[in-house]
Amino acid sequence: MPIAPLSDRAVVELSGEDRLNFLQGLVSNDVAQAAPNRAVWAALLTPQGKWLADFFILAEGDRLLLDVPAAQAALLVQRLSRFRLRSRVALAERPDLAVWAGWGEAAPPPEAIAAPDPRLPEAGWRALLPAGQALPGPAGDYGRHRLALGLPDGAPDLEPEKSVLLEAGFDELGGVSWSKGCYMGQELTARTKYRGLLKRRLVPVAVEGPLPPPGTPVLRDGAAVGEMRSGHPAGLGLALLRLPLQEGERLSCGEAVLVPRVPGWMRLPEQAGG
Repeated sequence: MPIAPLSDRAVVELSGEDRLNFLQGLVSNDVAQAAPNRAVWAALLTPQGKWLADFFILAEGDRLLLDVPAAQAALLVQRLSRFRLRSRVALAERPDLAVWAGWGEAAPPPEAIAAPDPRLPEAGWRALLPAGQALPGPAGDYGRHRLALGLPDGAPDLEPEKSVLLEAGFDELGGVSWSKGCYMGQELTARTKYRGLLKRRLVPVAVEGPLPPPGTPVLRDGAAVGEMRSGHPAGLGLALLRLPLQEGERLSCGEAVLVPRVPGWMRLPEQAGG
């Protein structure tokens, strides 16, 4: 029943009567689906459809609370504010709130603003609590937990203004709405899906040997086929690899060997018949 404070996350509040329509036109998922005990995972893209940031959207009363990477909180407030124009919305960082995660049989405390992680049932839940509040329960290693599931976690798994959402599993993991209408970057995202244009995927790997730093080239028989992204000392990681790939093949990366392990939720083109 592990729980973990996510000190690398922060909270941004979006309030005002136009908050839903405002965010709906900017992000990849259907903001209207956010409700008490129901979070939405969405990404903000460039007009060209490249990843800038992703976050969880929780609804609470007359506001939306965004669970965002702490390193991007100020930038997100700045970027989103550019699109306000005449919209009746206000954006603000909320340093008085902290982000927690729990999984297994752990349950969020009743006083928390909480919802199941919308990507996978096994991912557990996410909760917002007053900063400085401690939760009872066994401490968990969230980095190990998410890498065991093959879940991306912003940078370094994705590169700003370079990564494409479908490379990182946003389709299978429910991070894109295909029916909600227009949003910034929609055209490339849709074209990538319907024309089968994916050439790379962010794939979980077992790491044998010293953990390579992010950006280390991955080689097959001496030829570059990708690069390392995030990793964990327990021998887990994510690597961006060129398609097609073979599960269980042994790839070199620095002084380590990477072995791709395709999770059950992931649909690769050859597996999907595409």
